[in-house]
Parts: sequence; C-alpha cells; structure tokens
Amino acid sequence: MERLKSHSEFVAVLKRRHKVSRNDIVVHYLVRDDSYTKGVVALEDRRLGLAVSKSVGHAVTRNTVKRRFRVLAAKYEDRLPVGVDVVVRAKPSAAQASFQSLDGQMAACFASIANRIDGAGGADRAGQGR
Repeated sequence: MERLKSHSEFVAVLKRRHKVSRNDIVVHYLVRDDSYTKGVVALEDRRLGLAVSKSVGHAVTRNTVKRRFRVLAAKYEDRLPVGVDVVVRAKPSAAQASFQSLDGQMAACFASIANRIDGAGGADRAGQGR
C-alpha cells in the first residue's frame, strides 16, 4: 500500500467528507480518477495516510498507534477497491484500545468502505455519492 505524502493529498481526501467511523478510528476515503491524480499515481494503487494528533498522547504513544494502523491497513488492504485513498484518523481512545479491538474496527471500516463504493454503483467514483 502506497502512502499519501503531501498535505494537498490529505486535504483532497478529507474534503470529500466520505467517512466511516468506529469506536477508536475514523476512516476517510476517496476514489481517485485521472483528473485527481493527473497521471502521477497509478489508478490501481491504494494509498494510505495516517492522522494521529497530540490528543492521542505523547510521541511514543502516537508512534505505537501509527505502527498498529500500518500493520492493520496492510492486512486488510485487499478488502478495499483499487484506486482508493484512505486517511485513518485516530480518536484519543485509540491509545488505550487493544490491538485486537483495533483489528476488528479496521476490518469493519474497510469492509464498509468497499460496500459503499460497490453499492453506490460507481456513484462515489463519479463524485456523485453521499
């Protein structure tokens, strides 16, 4: 799974306001098209961005949460449709959540995203989704 690197890439995903939420995480998503990436990124790539603010805890705690998110995103990336960008945002409670709990939440969020995109009949792809 590729990474979102620039601020503008994060903002583009967050601006779309497509998101799924669970107890400790919020996953924002955007289905890319050619006009969005301008040919820089392959449309088949899935990309991940992490947002873990200081409200989650000190640096060591935030880095632990990010490490867990990266492992879980890699584990469940096949559930996401190709050409989707996701930003996984940690709620402050993510610092105390067990790995098992985060595992279930990440699986549920990625499955929900896949269902919304597939169920929308391409509406999210064309920018006409919810």
